[in-house]
Amino acid sequence: MELKYEFYIDAEPEKVWDTFVSPEGTRKTFFGSVIRSTFQVGDSLEYIGPGNDGENTLHVYGKILAYQPHQVFSYTEHPGPSYNPNHAELESRVTFTLETVGKCTKLTLVNDQWTANHPSFSNAQGHWWMILSNIKTVAETGRTLDFGW
Repeated sequence: MELKYEFYIDAEPEKVWDTFVSPEGTRKTFFGSVIRSTFQVGDSLEYIGPGNDGENTLHVYGKILAYQPHQVFSYTEHPGPSYNPNHAELESRVTFTLETVGKCTKLTLVNDQWTANHPSFSNAQGHWWMILSNIKTVAETGRTLDFGW
């Protein structure tokens, strides 16, 4: 099982990177969440934000696999404990890659290595489109998309 998305964004790689890694960017593009991490390979990563458990819900957690600013960001991903009682057994890998194409940035996201029968796979199929569209919009215009929530 693999999800793969490619977006061309009219912004330089640094701006696109900041849109999905910086606290200001992730808050806008990942439904109000921020990343807590040292961003060192092998260290932990958490997406924390409003949700089932209040303002500091742990949505996703994992380990940093690769972190090369403005190029590659990869991590393992487990759903937060409020989503699945067996969250520690459920895992996938997420990899963001940026490339310069002309005066644009190509953002490729691959979400793969899913645990068999992972219940979040179908949810991820819908949410990645929304997140990536929001990253593109924020990087290009500074505005977020209104999904009516």
